[in-house]
Amino acid sequence: MRTIGVLTIVSAFSLSPSISIAADKLTMEDRIEITRGMTAEYAKLKALLPRSKKALEFNADGTYNKKQWSDIAKESGPAARVGDLVQITKVDISDDRLTFDINGGFKGGKKWYQGVQIGMNGNTAPVSRNESNAPGGTSIVLLFHKPIEPIKATEIKKILSAVLDFDKRSATELYSESLPPEVQQAIKEKRAREGMNHEQVVMAMGRPAQKSRETKDGIDLEDWVYGMAPGKITFVTFKGDTVIKVKESYAGLGTQVQQNPVPR
Repeated sequence: MRTIGVLTIVSAFSLSPSISIAADKLTMEDRIEITRGMTAEYAKLKALLPRSKKALEFNADGTYNKKQWSDIAKESGPAARVGDLVQITKVDISDDRLTFDINGGFKGGKKWYQGVQIGMNGNTAPVSRNESNAPGGTSIVLLFHKPIEPIKATEIKKILSAVLDFDKRSATELYSESLPPEVQQAIKEKRAREGMNHEQVVMAMGRPAQKSRETKDGIDLEDWVYGMAPGKITFVTFKGDTVIKVKESYAGLGTQVQQNPVPR
């Protein structure tokens, strides 16, 4: 008999899935590998990337309509220019296409970094003042023109290599090399572990499908939820900026595969 908690999770993820369950040849494991292998990945641009409300079309044979992209850039402006570092922030999987949000997607004209500030000694300032040159958001849709065969994230990166260079060492890679070995390994394996902070979890797993907050025994906790039902769902619990618990469950099946106790 399923518990109310499991039913709640199933309902929540059925209403707002981050991955489309398509009638194609991809298994759930394939979808998870693609999503984990592409989400939060950084790449340097090898071609001008226009801002576009409609996802920019790119074919699985590695070609795209350069004139069309150029025309869109003239009308809507660039999301980023050659040499800019951009990040894949969301992956959607359909039966014959993969859609990638870049730097948070189009967002109706608001650039992904607007509103983000850094501070020191009580003073804050925008991350970037030169908004005309900073990378913005858009989306790319990778068209296969047939049901998608099993494919790995490494192969997808090669297909997109005409526009996105994933082989360049990014600032994120350099930063990750300064982290403890166990955190580096977790980021490499696309998983969260206790002791990580918010930034490191995003580097490992991307941004969560859902977030929730609660106060337990006087302690403010925040849960980040990854995955979808039916299938594996990962709960990452933060106390402040630190992960204190990681739990993985199979929603709809009532099977918990990992649970770490909250430190006292």
